[in-house]
Amino acid sequence: QLQLVESGGGVVQAGGSLRLSCAASGFNLDYYLIGWFRQAPGKGREGVSCISSSGGSTHYADSVKGRFTISRDNAKNTVYLQMNNLKPEDTAIYYCKAAPWTTVQAMCRTGGGYWGQGTQVTVSS
Repeated sequence: QLQLVESGGGVVQAGGSLRLSCAASGFNLDYYLIGWFRQAPGKGREGVSCISSSGGSTHYADSVKGRFTISRDNAKNTVYLQMNNLKPEDTAIYYCKAAPWTTVQAMCRTGGGYWGQGTQVTVSS
């Protein structure tokens, strides 16, 4: 079984912080790029942040630059998304995706790969 499980979502007031985790099981993330995506009700899924297999390269959507930080701990087979200064428009279900043989920039634009089930983030004003 190849599985990604997101956790860490919840309800937070604007200006608050959350840290999301994406844990992999059934496969090793060492050679996979990871992307965080989000989807609000009635909207399409958008790329938020992506990271290379080594962690040396990252990409952020303009809407989250300076507020979100993606990182990975390959020893724990886990990728994180630290979200600071949250805004109501950040409210969405957040998903992680793993895929090999791609680039960081393409990762945030491509739908292919292994997907987690998502975790809900709600930011109140």
